[in-house]
Amino acid sequence: MRELTQTVKTQATILGSLVGAMWAVMIVNTAIFQGRLNDFGIVPHNMVGLRGILFAPFLHANFGHLMSNTLPFIVLGWLVMMAETTDILVVTGISMLVGGLGTWLFGGAGTFHIGASGVVFGFLGYLMLRGYFDRKISSILISLFVFAIYGSLLFGMFPGMRGISWQGHLFGFLGGALAARLSAPESAKTYYK
Repeated sequence: MRELTQTVKTQATILGSLVGAMWAVMIVNTAIFQGRLNDFGIVPHNMVGLRGILFAPFLHANFGHLMSNTLPFIVLGWLVMMAETTDILVVTGISMLVGGLGTWLFGGAGTFHIGASGVVFGFLGYLMLRGYFDRKISSILISLFVFAIYGSLLFGMFPGMRGISWQGHLFGFLGGALAARLSAPESAKTYYK
């Protein structure tokens, strides 16, 4: 029981720190910088815009944008940590890198891409495909649960809605899928000759 309590406390600290950082940046960006920190987002096809791979997940257009990312970030982030607490670090890192590079390569010229939704879609991709790659009943059940609750988010990976970074969503999802593949145990991997 003590170990479970410590694990939950550690998970809450990790999620609380990440979400707290997003909210702190939003408050500082709004109150002090009048939104100018958003220039540190991903700017496609611009070498300086690559810094956004690191900064974009902590930057949001407004409080509504941040609120829409907060709940799925917490729920999906916690589910990512169910098997192993450190999985969140791997999935977040790969989702930020693949999502950011994909956005930088395929985003429209002169656009700015900000927000944690690329990481949220990374969590989504990881959780939906972990059951396939892991081949454990618990992972498959989580994959089905996540698809049932958050499956409609998949429509956000396609072009069509103005002001929505479908590139960030799509490549974040692919980053999460890659993390699921890389984290699968060797015994679950199938090799073809």
